[in-house]
Amino acid sequence: MDGDIIVNKHLGIPHSELRFRFARSGGRGGQNVNKVETRVELLFDVAHSPSLTEMDRDRILHHLKGRIDEEGVLRIVSQESRSQWKNRVDAVERFRDLLKLALRPRKKRIATRIPAGVKARRLDQKKHRGRLKELRRDLE
Repeated sequence: MDGDIIVNKHLGIPHSELRFRFARSGGRGGQNVNKVETRVELLFDVAHSPSLTEMDRDRILHHLKGRIDEEGVLRIVSQESRSQWKNRVDAVERFRDLLKLALRPRKKRIATRIPAGVKARRLDQKKHRGRLKELRRDLE
């Protein structure tokens, strides 16, 4: 797990910018559950990372605001496996996927007009319904 984490062709995050914390995981684990710290918490300081451009930083802070705390630190927790190593690899993969998703360029919505034919058909249907209701009223 040395080197950079490649997010896209323009961005690689060095492992040195990631911090890991470990704790005992809940759930299964047999004899190890009370003595081995398999839960992995990955911490990445988005607000102060030298690897990010200002535009990338703003995008990440906007799109992942629910996962980033007041200090600008992104926190990802993994405790699926009984192995600390597997949880660590899982956390790094989830980190990469989250950043890739946050930095993905969004398509601008192009405003379109409603075609005249669609408007005309809708008005014709309304007139037809109105005529039917009018015919029902005359019977009384």
